[in-house]
This record gives sequence, structure tokens and C-alpha cells, in this order.
Amino acid sequence: MNTNIAASHPPESGVDNTYVHTLDRQYVFHSWAQQGSLDPMVIAGAEGCRVWDYVGRSYLDFSSQLVNTNIGHQHPKVVGAIQAQAASLCTIAPAHANLARGEAAKRIIAKAPAGFSKVFFTNAGADANENAIRMARLYTGRSKILSAYRSYHGNTGSAIAATGDWRRVPNEYASGHVHFFNPYLYRSEFWARNEEEECERALQHLRRVIECEGANAVAAILLETIPGTAGVLLPPKAYLQGVRKLADEFGIVLILDEVMAGFGRTGRWFAFEHYDMAPDLIVFAKGVNSGYVPAGGVIISEPISRYFDDHFFVGGLTYSGHPLAMAAIVATLDAMEAEGVVANADSVGNGPLAAGLQQLAERYAIIGDWRGVGVFHALELVSDPVYKTPLPGAEVLQLKQQLMENGLLVFTVENRIHVVPPCIVTAAEVEEGLAILDRVLKNYTASR
Repeated sequence: MNTNIAASHPPESGVDNTYVHTLDRQYVFHSWAQQGSLDPMVIAGAEGCRVWDYVGRSYLDFSSQLVNTNIGHQHPKVVGAIQAQAASLCTIAPAHANLARGEAAKRIIAKAPAGFSKVFFTNAGADANENAIRMARLYTGRSKILSAYRSYHGNTGSAIAATGDWRRVPNEYASGHVHFFNPYLYRSEFWARNEEEECERALQHLRRVIECEGANAVAAILLETIPGTAGVLLPPKAYLQGVRKLADEFGIVLILDEVMAGFGRTGRWFAFEHYDMAPDLIVFAKGVNSGYVPAGGVIISEPISRYFDDHFFVGGLTYSGHPLAMAAIVATLDAMEAEGVVANADSVGNGPLAAGLQQLAERYAIIGDWRGVGVFHALELVSDPVYKTPLPGAEVLQLKQQLMENGLLVFTVENRIHVVPPCIVTAAEVEEGLAILDRVLKNYTASR
């Protein structure tokens, strides 16, 4: 176990791991969990790509928490901007104009493609998806939303109904949602033998869903540009271009959910930049300010923005454009620009990180598939590489525990290890993290 901790970050007097753990278990109700079996890790502090507890155990954070700390932990410029904003204006109603919100919107629009003109701010990615769906329905006068089975869009009414994974099923209270299969060649639903067949058949499948649901009833197609929680599923390049053409053909709004993939994660400001296309609405959160203060939003294309010049938008949030969150966005985007953070995610993520993960995939049969871009990768673990049998979740949790015991935090979902360090990760930190992965996988496979 790595027990190093910076001397400048001593444990608080009178506070230790036991106290914080006890406090949590007595009073805190956790998300996505059976409460009685929880044993949460205690975190006392963080900096850059590392977190630590109260006794000095330090961990290299290759999870970016929930894939959101793109600029790393405790960036001094972002922390300073929040402090400065708090000293002048902590909060204000969204109906008022305030400098931080205007500057944040201006910077976001500067990163968006041509033809986008306004930003609607929310508190997180889920309510950003909610409002993008609302905009599409109001704009088109239609009701149905098409989204993928392999997806996650958030845990609010329409967002969870649009989600494709199992968490949707006990939460399906919103109406008008229809699902389809997006491309995933490793576990193809279309009996495809290569990427070209997977793309062609997935697009034909989507066309048939649109036709069968009634094209004049479909308001929007909602897609994660690169599905994240579902497994970092990089679509064939022609797929998103084909979806764009289908949306145009049938007068459907195309919403791309960039909550996890946006703002540097893939080595570009937006993941759709890899695919030579653009949507009508862009949903964002997480990386826009690395979650230092909760924020999300919808970037709105010019035609939809103009529509609401003389049509009432029936949506709003008390904390839309909260000054502290907006100050964090301004400072984050400025620091990422000045420090070449997106370029670093590209060079390190598609360089030593990708090369190292590929070597691990070639070395260990337990890795059935490896895929990713930038600092957005997943190792799909299997018990039988021939039949692609998913490694049981209990075994993946054992691997996660062993990685933590060796000082590495990763994000795990079902039979996958997601390797998603902050966009500021260095080549040396990548080498350290890959060495831990190699050591744990070697020991684990030897013991099976």
C-alpha cells in the first residue's frame, strides 16, 4: 500500500478515518446502493491525480471520481476563482444577469461548433438531458424520444427513462421513450463481422425503429457520443454521420450527450469532433468545471435558440447559472486552455496510456476487449475469451479491491475496468498506474 502523503496536507486534529466512516454510515444515504452492506472509502484530501485518507494512504486516481475531475483535484486557479466569487456574490436568481454566467456561456460557445449561439445552464447532467428533451419536444411539437439500450443519461424522470441500462426498469415513470441498439462490435446485436457491417446494420435498425414508431411522432434522437458507463463504446466514424442524416431526413432533433465524454476527456473539447459532424443540442456537465461546484447545461443551436425568441420556454431551475459554479467554469476552461490540458489528454492518453493498455490486453486473456480514446478507456474482462463470457461482477469487485490495496483507484462497471485518469495525467503517472494494473492482473490470473 502506498502510504506517502504530502507534508502540507496533515490530517485534521481530532478527525480520523474511523470517525468519518462512522459519521457516514450513521447519517448518509448513498446512491445506487443497498445501504446495509456499504463500506465506503474515506477520503481526507486530494491534489492533482491523487487522493488520500487520514492515516496517509495515498491513491493514484484513475477513476477521476465519476469520470469528472478532468482538470484534476484542487486546481489552484479554480479553487481561487470560487473563493473570489464567494467573496463578491455567492448566489443570485437566474432571472438576473451576472458576470460569471455570461463569461462562462461565452467561453462554452467559443468551444462549440459554428451555428451554436446560447447556453442554458442546469445543475448537473441529468437535468441538462431533461431540458434538452423538453426543448426538442417543444421545438418539434412531437413527443417520442429515441435513445440507446447501452446508455446512461442520468437519474431524473425523463433522463432515467431515456437511459438504457437496468437502472431504467424500476424507474420508468416518464412516457414517450423508445430504445434501440447502438453499435458494439465486440458483442454485436447484428451478427456483424467487421466495423463496416456493424455500422450499416445499426443504421438500418435505427431507420426501421424510426419508421415503425412513426417519424412524425419522434422529437429527438438522444445519444451519448461515446457511451461511457456502458463501456466506452467508440462508434464507427460513419455511424454518427449516418444518424445525423437520418435526423435530417425525418426532421428529428439530434441531441448528443457529452456529459462524460466532453471537455477534454477524449483529447478534444467535444467527442463529436472525432466524427466530423455536429448535433442540434449538446448536453454537458462533469468536465466543464471538473465538478468543483455542480453544473451542467445545454448548448443550443441557432434555429432552436431562435424558436424560443417568440415561443415561451417552459423550464427553469432556481440555481441555473449559479455564480460559484460559473466562476469554476470560467477558471477551468481558461486553465485548460493556458496549460494545454486537452492536448495533454490527447498525447498522453493516445500515447503511453493506450500503448500500455494494448500491451496488457495482449498479455492477459482475461482482457477480452480493450477500447478507448484520449483518457477514456475500458478493459472488458472475460472468463472465457473464445465465448466472450463476461467475468462475474464479484470477481471484478475483487480485482478493484486489489487495485485499491496497491494504491490505484479505477471506475468499474459490470465486467469492465474503466481507465479514466484526469486529463492532466503525466506519462510517469501512467507508467505507475499501468504497473499496478499489470501486477494485479498477473497475480489474479495466476491464482485462478
